[in-house]
Amino acid sequence: MPEFVTSRLHWSGSLDLVGCNKSGSGPAWYDRGELRVAATASDAFVVFDHVQKSYDGVSLVVKDLNLSIGKGEFLTMLGPSGSGKTTCLMMLAGFETATNGEILLDGRPINQVPPHKRGIGMVFQNYALFPHMTVGENLSFPLEVRGMGKDEREAKVRRALDMVQMGAFINRRPAQLSGGQQQRIALARALVFDPALVLMDEPLGALDKQLREHMQFEIKHLHDSLGITVVYVTHDQGEALTMSDRIAVFNDGRIQQLASPADLYERPDNSFVAGFIGENNKLEGVVEDIAGGRALVRLPTGELIDATPVNVTTKGQKTMVSIRPERVEFKPELLPAGAHLIEAEVVEVIYMGDLFRTVLKVAGHDDFVIKSRNTLGQRVLTPGEKIRIGWAPQDARALDPL
Repeated sequence: MPEFVTSRLHWSGSLDLVGCNKSGSGPAWYDRGELRVAATASDAFVVFDHVQKSYDGVSLVVKDLNLSIGKGEFLTMLGPSGSGKTTCLMMLAGFETATNGEILLDGRPINQVPPHKRGIGMVFQNYALFPHMTVGENLSFPLEVRGMGKDEREAKVRRALDMVQMGAFINRRPAQLSGGQQQRIALARALVFDPALVLMDEPLGALDKQLREHMQFEIKHLHDSLGITVVYVTHDQGEALTMSDRIAVFNDGRIQQLASPADLYERPDNSFVAGFIGENNKLEGVVEDIAGGRALVRLPTGELIDATPVNVTTKGQKTMVSIRPERVEFKPELLPAGAHLIEAEVVEVIYMGDLFRTVLKVAGHDDFVIKSRNTLGQRVLTPGEKIRIGWAPQDARALDPL
C-alpha cells in the first residue's frame, strides 16, 4: 500500500509525501518592499546548483539552472510548453533525476533522496481523488499508511479541510463535488502533512476562467496565512503575475529573467520576456544615439522614437523597442518635454468596458495597440482618424532584436 503515496503513477492528483522538517532553522532575511528574499544563496530554502537535465544524453532540456528560493516564498516557474519549467519541478519533487548538478532542500542535498522522504506536498492539474472514498477518507488514507493514530489523523484532516473551507464536505465523495471543490480537496491533501514546501503543476488548468481566477486568490491567501514555501508551474502569464512573489521566466531550458511581477512587466530584460509577459508593442529600428540614459532609435520608415537602452550600447546597433499599450499617450500635453511624437492612424476601436483598446497603423505596422481608461470625459478615437502618439522614454525599452 505505501506505493500509493510514493509513486506519481498511482497518485498523480495530489501527492502528499511526508511531514516537514521542524528543526526551526531558517535563513536570514531582509525586506525588499513586500517581498521577503533570502539574503544569500546559501541561506535559501531551495537551491538548484548548476542543474542540467537530458533525456537522451545529447540535448539538454534544462541547461545549467542556478536558482535560489527563499523560505516562505511563492515562486512561479513560467514559460511556454517545452521550456523546461515542469522538468525542473519534477526534479525537485524527485520524479526526475538531474543529469548534472545538485538540488538542495533546507541546506540538504536531495538528488539521492526518494520522493517520499523529501518533505514535500504536491498538487497536479489532474487531482485524481479516489472515487470510492469520501473526502475525509481521501485525506486520511496517506496518514493511515504512515501509521498515524486515529485521533491525530482526524485532527489533521479537519484542520486541512478548514484551511480550504471544505469542512462541511468531509463525508461526500468526489463525484458529488464540483471541479473547484475537488481542486480544494486536492490542495488540502497536499497540506495535510504540514509540509514546508508545496509544489503545484498547472493546478488550475482544468477549471473555467472565472473559477480559475477565484482559486488564484484563494491559493495566494492560503500561502500568505500559512507561510509555506510554494513553487508553482504555469504557462498562464496573468496567473503568475497575480499570485507570485517572484517569477522565473523559462525559455529553451534557461531562466530568461527572475524578478518580481512588477519588474518583469515594467522592466523586461530581453525581447522574449517583453513579448511573453502581457501585451506588448514592438518596433524594430537602429540606434541613432545613446546619451544620458536615453536611446534615440530610427525606425525603417524614418521616424525617431525615444527609449531606455537595456541591452543595446552603441550607435548603429539594431534593436527592438518594447512599449506597453497603456504607456502610449495620444495627448501630447501629457508627455514630458522633448519627447518625440510619431504619426498614427486609427484602424479599430474596441470597447472593453473599463477601457478602450485602440488599434493603430504606426510606422508601417497595422497592429500597434494603445489602451485608455474609460473615464468620464475621455475622448474616444474613431477609425480613420489621424493622431500623433508618444511616450516617456522610461516607458519604452530598447532591447535585443528579435
